Amino acid sequence: MSERSSRIPGLFRLSVSARREQIAAAAGLAPSSLEALGSGGLTVEAADGMVENAVGTLALPLGIATNVRVSGVDYLVPMAIEEPSVIAAASNAAKMVRAGGGFSAEVTPPIMIGQIQLLGAPDVEAAARSVERAEDAILAKARALAPRLVERGGGPVGLECRPLRAPAGRGEDMLVVHILVDCRDAMGANLVNTIAENLADDVAEAAGARAGLRILSNLSDQRRVRVRARVPDHALGGAEISGAIEAASRFAELDPYRATTHNKGIMNGVDAVLLATANDWRGVEAGAHAFAARTGRYAPLATWSREGGALVGELEMPLAAGTVGGALHVHEVARLALAMLCVRSAGELAAVAASVGLASNLAALRALATEGIQRGHMSLHARVVASAAGASGDLLDRVAAELAAAGDVKPERASEILARLRGEPLAESLTLKETP
Repeated sequence: MSERSSRIPGLFRLSVSARREQIAAAAGLAPSSLEALGSGGLTVEAADGMVENAVGTLALPLGIATNVRVSGVDYLVPMAIEEPSVIAAASNAAKMVRAGGGFSAEVTPPIMIGQIQLLGAPDVEAAARSVERAEDAILAKARALAPRLVERGGGPVGLECRPLRAPAGRGEDMLVVHILVDCRDAMGANLVNTIAENLADDVAEAAGARAGLRILSNLSDQRRVRVRARVPDHALGGAEISGAIEAASRFAELDPYRATTHNKGIMNGVDAVLLATANDWRGVEAGAHAFAARTGRYAPLATWSREGGALVGELEMPLAAGTVGGALHVHEVARLALAMLCVRSAGELAAVAASVGLASNLAALRALATEGIQRGHMSLHARVVASAAGASGDLLDRVAAELAAAGDVKPERASEILARLRGEPLAESLTLKETP
């Protein structure tokens, strides 16, 4: 594992089939194992078993971020996303981070929270003390509900009581009991919900109250990942650019309007990795933004500062990801994505996803602090527009290059360029866009 390299120079210049060959070789996979990438890995029949009223499937581009090194290990990172420039930007930023040794990451134990709402207790503080006295018995029953997880070193590990006081005239006080569950390599939503539902009556009886809601919380603040990167000034283009990125980071720290877009850039990377591996990116999004607002003021998940000739970035966020269960049972491409990624645990997957998020953040801040976000983005968007106009092969690159150079990345302009390069009348190039 440690000998594998995520540096594949010129990958973007290769054909799709040649890229697959390179990725298969670098990941130690048989080339034939990547054939599922051509179909999306999900049949309509499988989709019908996953969701209600299924009528088909929706494909997204799946690309590979290169240059990613986390805690001394290289990773080829699958990313599923429709937005151009995200994968290229993350790969480029990861290359800059490599100059400083790569990302370093720490993950906490995979503890998820199941909430049991208790109502009707005359004194919520006294009810909390009663639940705490019954903790051993409650946890013993909880562990009996998940014997295989306990055998793997996980399972319920503790209780937390949180009395919640209602404002005057706005209903009754309540007690919320958190069941803390070590989910090992699963995301754990179904498991935690099952445990919470089965324990609710016992917890309510111990509290002298009645049970209300019993459900997982997506604010998994006990299942966090921390990532750090130290990027030498020269790798970024000089001290002036490092200083500009630091100033951009301060902007996000001071202004929630900027912090929101700052964090969106982080989630561009995180979500794309989670989506590629069939993880619940929506739950992670919800937890990330709640964590960003935990002090009462919305703040950036990642910050950057200058330290001795280098720019240092730090990111901390809750990140509940799994490498077993969920849609992985039926989604062939998601299983293949994990095989290409070659992670050994859910914690390792979380560390990689967060590192790609920090890389995406760095790429965005560097672009904003120098040429602006649109130049690089529109150059790649030009390929999308050129393709939609009907360009392919060499013509795709030529049309995209002309669009980007002209700064006029529009379908009509792409059709005009394509018609000229083909030597066709303009009307012929527009027929694909006409609807009866």
